[in-house]
Amino acid sequence: MCQVIVTCRSMLWTLLSIIVAFAELIAFMSPDWLLGFPRSDSDANGAGVDSVESRPSLGLYSRCVRIGTRGGGVSCGPYAGTFAEVASGFWQAAMLFLAAGTLVLGCVACISIFSLCFQSILKKSIFNICGLLQAIAGLLLMVGLMLYPAGWGSEKVISYCGPEASPFRPARCSLGWAFYAAIGGTLTTFLCAVLSAQAEIATSSDKVQEEIEEGKSLICLL
Repeated sequence: MCQVIVTCRSMLWTLLSIIVAFAELIAFMSPDWLLGFPRSDSDANGAGVDSVESRPSLGLYSRCVRIGTRGGGVSCGPYAGTFAEVASGFWQAAMLFLAAGTLVLGCVACISIFSLCFQSILKKSIFNICGLLQAIAGLLLMVGLMLYPAGWGSEKVISYCGPEASPFRPARCSLGWAFYAAIGGTLTTFLCAVLSAQAEIATSSDKVQEEIEEGKSLICLL
């Protein structure tokens, strides 16, 4: 018989697990990892023309650039047609680690939903298993984030950030929201790993066991 057990700590862990998986996925796909130096229409059309400043952005495999002049739109899309065309070997390695970590988080997010009804897998606590997976995912993400700035010396980054760009030095570029979102997601991943232990304690408490013995199928505890 399936017994739905909801506690504050288990629900908090479930919600954070889902949020962090989506956050890492969105950050991975975003082109806003690096913001290039401001450019204006006058750079291309010469002086005497009203200029509109814009900042191109560069992601792990995608980019956004302004097209047209004076109100023209922004074109976003992948700059790399294949994995081999990614800006640098460091970014290729970073993508592999970040993708692996995000995939693990996605699996945990799906499992966390079922944890409301099933608290064990093969007699092993589902919270402990997921907590271990989240710790592994956090390490994968951390390695990926450490490799990412090592690729700032690539030709692609230099074209966006200027000739002074080098590994761990973005020169005229600034970091975009996607990079900070990835860092925040990584820290939250480790927090989730810690909270999983608290969720296990909350769902196996004496109060929960008493309500299970009373035959309740829906158990909600603060």
